[in-house]
Amino acid sequence: MDVRTYYQKVREAEKTVKGKDAVLVSLATPEGGKADVRTEAPRAVAAKLIAEGRARLATELESQEFRKGIRDARERHEQQEAARRVQVVVMPAESKKERS
Repeated sequence: MDVRTYYQKVREAEKTVKGKDAVLVSLATPEGGKADVRTEAPRAVAAKLIAEGRARLATELESQEFRKGIRDARERHEQQEAARRVQVVVMPAESKKERS
């Protein structure tokens, strides 16, 4: 592929990416890339992956599902960390001498 053509494809792909980050869905590649793996990438990286035919932009529904999964996973992690940080203090019982 001609370098000029490659960068033209990258620029065209970058125009299709809205916002700072994009949710991508991977495509199967001859090098062993798995299809249908979702990830979030910066605009420039997303444009390169799209131009190279390694990924496509996720649909709005796919993006919402992906981001909801990320939020749920973060919540679960924070809850687990909070539970791990719970501190228990054991106080000794009063001795007989202190009661008198």
